[in-house]
Amino acid sequence: MTKKICISGYYGFDNFGDETILNVLVQNLKQFKQVSDITVFSSNPQKTATGLDVKSIKSFDIKSVIKEIAASDCLISGGGSLLQDKTSAKSLIYYLLLIVIAQLFKKKTIIFAQGIGPINNKFLNYLTINVLKRASYITVRDNNSLNLLKRNGINAQICSDPVWNINIPNTEKKDKIGIQLRNFSTVTENFLEELAICINKFYSDKEICLLSLQNSQDIEVLNKFKNYLLNINPNINITLIENTANEKVINDIAQMNTIIAMRYHACLIAIKAGVKLLPINYDIKVETLSKDFGLNYINMDSETEHTFCNFISSDTKYNQEKINNLYFNFKELEEKL
Repeated sequence: MTKKICISGYYGFDNFGDETILNVLVQNLKQFKQVSDITVFSSNPQKTATGLDVKSIKSFDIKSVIKEIAASDCLISGGGSLLQDKTSAKSLIYYLLLIVIAQLFKKKTIIFAQGIGPINNKFLNYLTINVLKRASYITVRDNNSLNLLKRNGINAQICSDPVWNINIPNTEKKDKIGIQLRNFSTVTENFLEELAICINKFYSDKEICLLSLQNSQDIEVLNKFKNYLLNINPNINITLIENTANEKVINDIAQMNTIIAMRYHACLIAIKAGVKLLPINYDIKVETLSKDFGLNYINMDSETEHTFCNFISSDTKYNQEKINNLYFNFKELEEKL
């Protein structure tokens, strides 16, 4: 018996990480013999449908979403950090609502490669725990999420980020330095200026490529950083690469000689591609990734130049066995559908 799958998540917003996770998920679902139809809830359904060759419905067209869930066999929620109220309580309520709707229709509900929390609102935390207790299968991407669920009597499995499954062909490294920044509260004017000073000091003879992985979050801060660089050195060679197709983003990162990056998935792709990487620690997931691979990383409240000096003298030798072991096991997901 073939099954119809619905997928909900932060899709259609041109966020490189979320769109890449969705791409990996959809391509694997298409390999499952029992899956006949895939519908993705997206803020840009036309782009999602065309890019992935799936059916797609506007995320906030609730009437159509409910109808699609009712006609499906399973709702997959994720991946990413959907069930948290740090970014927005409204988004948490929305993603929970979809799971509840699926459960009311007695559909399988699968929580896919998510980070759970933080949930500061006590009522929303209570609601989330009780909704997740009724989920069919849960995979989480970090130990904090796993421990949170275990403390509340919820069975879950730790998993790797699905983006580790991407095959990146060996490409010749070019004499380029990638800088990937995003808008965040800790990205202060002082930090941008310090970073610009270090980039000019160590890489003024290189092409500096500013990478936007989500224009709505990255372009403004990248342009600020560009201005700091040009004020220090008007002759520095700077290229701004705006968010494009995911495949091109991956190829752009893979060809860099070095990348200094904030976003988790920019760091992940750099490691996977063997690019020398200096992460900027703005979130626990970036810090954890850095420590797992023994990397120097920038703390935005510490001396940036000292970190750069240690980084410049370090070697890039990633543990290939560790990378190979980080593949997401889609066989288990297939068995749970």
